[in-house]
Amino acid sequence: MGRALALAALAEGQTSPNPLVGCVVLDATGQLVGEGFHRRAGEPHAEVMALGRAGDRARGGTLYVTLEPCCHHGRTPPCTEAVIAAGITKVVVALTDPDPRVAGGGISQLQHAGVAVITGVCAAEAAVQNQAFVHRIRSGRPWGVLKWAMSLDGRTALPNGASQWISGPPARSWVHQLRAGMDAVIIGGGTLRADDPLLSSRGRRSPEPLRVVISRQLDLPQQAQLWDQSVGPTLVAHGPGAAAENCAWLDGLGIRRLPLNACEPAELLKELAAQGCNRVLWECGPELAAAAMSQGCVQELAAVIAPALLGGLTARTPLGNLGHTTMEQVLRLPQTAQQRLGSDWLFQGALPGPPPTEA
Repeated sequence: MGRALALAALAEGQTSPNPLVGCVVLDATGQLVGEGFHRRAGEPHAEVMALGRAGDRARGGTLYVTLEPCCHHGRTPPCTEAVIAAGITKVVVALTDPDPRVAGGGISQLQHAGVAVITGVCAAEAAVQNQAFVHRIRSGRPWGVLKWAMSLDGRTALPNGASQWISGPPARSWVHQLRAGMDAVIIGGGTLRADDPLLSSRGRRSPEPLRVVISRQLDLPQQAQLWDQSVGPTLVAHGPGAAAENCAWLDGLGIRRLPLNACEPAELLKELAAQGCNRVLWECGPELAAAAMSQGCVQELAAVIAPALLGGLTARTPLGNLGHTTMEQVLRLPQTAQQRLGSDWLFQGALPGPPPTEA
């Protein structure tokens, strides 16, 4: 199962809206005869790839898979049919699929066909690997990661707005790799106006993640790197109050617009989930970051801290007002991981509390 999990990880950031899945096939003597992983939506599933490589040697053998085999027709046929047809006698599953179209149905089909099924092997590791997929299925929203870079005194920009670059090259390279594992990278109009970011992985994945701007009024600059879609796709989400001339201007540029009934993070994430996004990265300013957190759109934090002092009473900080009035209300991460990135430090951790329940 460890090998199957390692195979699944090879497609990180490429499979949405599908999960990451890896598979290993052993013959009747316990020898490895086939392996595979799901590369992207619409392509063969991990079980089909592994069984195809195993061929007739799979008959009487054991199949290890990180997620319950599917039992429904989608872009590809059900994997349960392939497993049964291959003559597999035992299937070992790490994680039951939370998708209502499966949700134990795959296991039941295999058992009904006489295949022995063992579940829960490396379940914790598989749950972490597919936490974004599971979160989207259960909550109706993508898994949200909020990232910022700040100085040792907690500033993300100088009082005059200058912010490039707080962190060093190793930290910026890490951010590019982080984006490569995302389906979308989200900023607000203020960040676009202040920083003119590219928001790409710098070629670490193809295609690049969707670059999303959320803006109530569409008061956006005429010139911006995001308008060049030869680098990657761009989506602009906006509220009902956006001026018609601004909508027409974006349409003329060939930029896809997403009108929202309410220009809020929660509304945006519902739409992105419907478009197949499992995992999104917030690289936004303090007010949008605070709104995303308050609306349950952030499940994980990643903060890069540089050994630099920016100073300034009016200098920008990573988060706007969260509405806390007592220290008992303060959010404390139950566990964090630390990593050195050149001269900078990276702190990562999951936020406490349950995910949003509405779907």
